[in-house]
Amino acid sequence: MTAEFVIRNARIVLEDEVRHGSVLVRDGLIADITANSSAPGEDFDGDYVIPGLVELHTDHLESHYSPRPGVRWNMMSAIQAHDAQISSSGITTVFDCLRMGADEDGGFDDGEMRMMADALQQAADEERLRADHFIHLRCEVSAHNVLDHFNAFSDVAAVRLASMMDHAPGQRQFQTMDQYTLYYKTKRGLSDEQFAEFVQRRLEASEKYSNQHRIAIADSCHARGISIASHDDATLDHVEEAKSFGVRLAEFPTSMEAAKASHEAGMSVLMGAPNIVRGKSHSGNIAARDLAEHGVLDVLSSDYVPLSLIHAPFILAETHEDISLPQALAMVTATPARTVGLDDRGRIAPGLRADLVRVRRNDGVPVVRGVWRQGRRVA
Repeated sequence: MTAEFVIRNARIVLEDEVRHGSVLVRDGLIADITANSSAPGEDFDGDYVIPGLVELHTDHLESHYSPRPGVRWNMMSAIQAHDAQISSSGITTVFDCLRMGADEDGGFDDGEMRMMADALQQAADEERLRADHFIHLRCEVSAHNVLDHFNAFSDVAAVRLASMMDHAPGQRQFQTMDQYTLYYKTKRGLSDEQFAEFVQRRLEASEKYSNQHRIAIADSCHARGISIASHDDATLDHVEEAKSFGVRLAEFPTSMEAAKASHEAGMSVLMGAPNIVRGKSHSGNIAARDLAEHGVLDVLSSDYVPLSLIHAPFILAETHEDISLPQALAMVTATPARTVGLDDRGRIAPGLRADLVRVRRNDGVPVVRGVWRQGRRVA
């Protein structure tokens, strides 16, 4: 039997305009968009209808699974709690970040993240999930065991994105030792001697492992059709390296120089939506609004605050006269979907998935009033 319904009297956010009218959904797909707002159907009372948000980088599942140092929550419970918060924030497609590579900064035991991937698949098979979940492997290339962790996912079809990171001091996210000292000495209460030894170990590990691990991970990703992301690029050399590995997504560049070069090279430049909401980076690096001002911001990620993903585009559209609401919302819908090859979603257009969000926003934080994934209401 054909499943069909109509959304009417809505402000429909298309790729290039906001149109008042109705959307016909049939069998989980968008069938038609019309200017007729009086057709029978659910009255949206002038609320926005936008594509379901596409989240490429969120560490939020990890915070549900390990809510306190040394604490591990039930995996299925953590997944369901994470999924509920994601979907109620308007996110219908999410790439859950799983950490690859353990070191003295913490991390998870061997096999633990693979167990999480299996639990995610079980949750999907048992129809426990509201959003569509994929996996993003966050690979700490300076970690000695990152390849062991990464190769454990060789048969996991849900892996669609891998990022290559190196958090050694004096580079990328931690270009200055002031930042690194705050993160790893002050917060941990290390003595000067302990901190000096810690820094030396990190530098030696980066020198020994990073390049060979980047090559191995990139080769595997190309063979399996997995999109690759760089992370915290700061210099033109970093960008050239990313280009050589076929990177499609430049996550959190830490300088304007790197962001511009990445954008000009055809990579999608990703920054955190919390950075937009707060107006600055939590780690003291470049502000995402500055990248938007220069036209080199392509994708937003909620990172650690799910609701920020729907809040930030409205802020951008209000504060930057050269960025329209459709352009801002494309940073959390169409562009991230295209970046990772998901061409069946991210836009409101006939033939695409009916991943839709009803949003009321008069002022301040938007209110998500309804979420549909493939035409089925999930929130």
